[in-house]
Amino acid sequence: MLHLYSRLLKTINNRLKAMRSLFKSLEIRYKFLVSFSIVFFLSMLLCSLFIYVFVRNNIETSIESELNNTTQMIFNLVKTSVTVSIKNHLRAVAEKNEEIVRSLYNQALDNRISEAEAKERASELMLCQTIGTSGYIYGVNSNGMVVVHPQPTLIGSNVAHHDFVSRQMRSPQGYLEYEWKNPGETVPRPKALYMVYFEPWDWIISASAYRTEFTKLVNVEDFRKSILSLKFGKTGYSFVIDSRGTAVIHPKLQGINIFDAEELPNKYLEDMMKRKKGKSVYYWKNPDEPKARQKMVMFNYIDEYQWIVASSCYLDEFYSPLDTIRNFIFGVSIAFFLLMLAITFKISSSITNPLRELMGRFDCVREGDFTARMKNDSTGEVGQLVVYFNRFMDRLETYHQSLQNQIQERRIAQEAQRKSQERYFLLMEAAADPIVTYDMKGNVIYINPAFTRVFGWSLEECVGKRMGHYVPEDNWNETKIMINQVISGNAINNVETRRYSKQGHTVDVSISGAITRDRKGNPSGSIIILRDITKSKQLEKQLIHVGDRERRKIGQDLHDDLCPHLIGIAGLATVLKGDLAVQGHAGEGLADKILVLIEDAIGKARSLARGLCPVHLVSHGLQASLEEIADTLGHASGIKFRFDVDKTVVFQDNSVATHLYYIAREAVTNAVKHSDAGRIELCLSRENELIHMCIKDNGRGIKNTGVQHGMGLQIMAYRAKIIDARFDIETGQNGTMVHVYIKNTLSNAQKEEIV
Repeated sequence: MLHLYSRLLKTINNRLKAMRSLFKSLEIRYKFLVSFSIVFFLSMLLCSLFIYVFVRNNIETSIESELNNTTQMIFNLVKTSVTVSIKNHLRAVAEKNEEIVRSLYNQALDNRISEAEAKERASELMLCQTIGTSGYIYGVNSNGMVVVHPQPTLIGSNVAHHDFVSRQMRSPQGYLEYEWKNPGETVPRPKALYMVYFEPWDWIISASAYRTEFTKLVNVEDFRKSILSLKFGKTGYSFVIDSRGTAVIHPKLQGINIFDAEELPNKYLEDMMKRKKGKSVYYWKNPDEPKARQKMVMFNYIDEYQWIVASSCYLDEFYSPLDTIRNFIFGVSIAFFLLMLAITFKISSSITNPLRELMGRFDCVREGDFTARMKNDSTGEVGQLVVYFNRFMDRLETYHQSLQNQIQERRIAQEAQRKSQERYFLLMEAAADPIVTYDMKGNVIYINPAFTRVFGWSLEECVGKRMGHYVPEDNWNETKIMINQVISGNAINNVETRRYSKQGHTVDVSISGAITRDRKGNPSGSIIILRDITKSKQLEKQLIHVGDRERRKIGQDLHDDLCPHLIGIAGLATVLKGDLAVQGHAGEGLADKILVLIEDAIGKARSLARGLCPVHLVSHGLQASLEEIADTLGHASGIKFRFDVDKTVVFQDNSVATHLYYIAREAVTNAVKHSDAGRIELCLSRENELIHMCIKDNGRGIKNTGVQHGMGLQIMAYRAKIIDARFDIETGQNGTMVHVYIKNTLSNAQKEEIV
């Protein structure tokens, strides 16, 4: 089943695709026609369906309402007629017995018989009468005592507790209906009585009988004409059928038992007998009609007489207006379709004819004729299309000429670019500095021979790959900054850093670079020039070492030669001052000033000697020199210093310690002068294979840390590069931290001794 369903869906899908393909291949006029036809017929179908359903529902509602009202009217008419017949019959019996009782009463008054004999004879006459099958005559007095009854045991008993007796006692004259259940019966049955009051004996004479036993008393002729006169449509009618299937009132089947007539359908009558009340729609063929017609019947059941009263009509007689509406809609649809067909072809021709002409002009353009134009005879959309076509051709002709010129210019430019690129690659090939070009993803596009000569990697080893492996780990932070700067469009110039060679050696380089762009001006990659400055750095270090030696020599000369010399002069000045004081010479004050100036010169010479060659650094090491900085500047500025150094940190190269000393002094001096700090921390510690020196303050921080403008910061960074240290600055609202990281240069023996 699932397989068949799948095949059906596939078939439907293929048919829809074929229809869509066929629709696309149609001309515009036929597309208009098909589209309008579908929309028109769907609209007419929906409108017709709505009108049909609306009218049909109204007709059905009207029919049901009329049939239902008529059936209820017949139901009430029959019940009323039956009730009147029963009432009249019972009244006649009751009044007749009242006359008999009055006659016997009069005989008693005339003393022809005694009153007791009169009552006895009256009772006998009343009891010998029957009404229907089980009806009888009885009498009670105004107190509810039974005076006459077919059952002798009840005579003299009080039956006032029965409801209908109470009603008789309250109103002893007239007609009364009630429910009564005899002993041995399961349900009560409807009963009726008519009573008259004989006052002399205080007798309520009642003629009583079950209502169902009075069916034969009903005079059908009283309401036959009224029922048969009711018509619904042309041939619709009302009828009455009893429980045996005999037509009590019927315009064509009067007195015929439908259940016994073989030519008549009886299953619908059986359904009506079973349901008692409701609506039924079925096909019925009358004896004088050629075929059965659909019929609607509204019926009700008179339970007391077991009659079904019904009103019926043939639906085709009521639905005939729908045929008229259908024919009218069909005719209008055909007329509108023919009119729409003519209008569609007219409209489509006004569109397709200019389009065909336009396609012919485009064929001319395809052949290279850019002078094709169209004549405009319309002001509508087609006319606008012609105007746009002519404008398009004007521009196309202009663009064609311009394009020819641009093609010629492009050819000249491409030739010039080709020659320029050849010169460009020849220039990079001949360049003495290593050059690398990258794409936007960081993959290598080209390296020149100088790169292979300096770093050892060939072009084949690098093309299409990243070169992150030749960047030392310590230099990755500054490398990322340079990469982001180039990608953002800013060039980098002569940034000193380090790179690994293929053999694992460290190469000092100065990097310059910029972004490259394609013909449209969009970033396409970057070009990086790495100048090998290893020898320059070595020469620079040698010059620094020579300068440090000369500075220390000058400092030692100041300390060992100039300072003693000045001390000797100060001694002579002291003697001279004493002699002049003894003589009372006026030059004593001048000698005193000379002595003060000489002592100041001695202090300055010592300070210069200490700055050029720190005595503590040489004799006691870096820790003592750093402590001296903290003590001196802390005492002078009043700032609280925290000094924390590792005593085991030892430097084999005194120049390294010297540069660290000057970096620390510059950082502390800047913090004292510019940070408004209340606390400065100076720390020196060992962290794995690195020695970390940190100067931290709680001041206001440094403004604009993106570029180091201050001379002091540049000198500190320069000194750090000289000793191959990493120099970092962290600044913010909570202060500034200066970090210097340098590799631990202790020998293995010293490391074991520390451990």
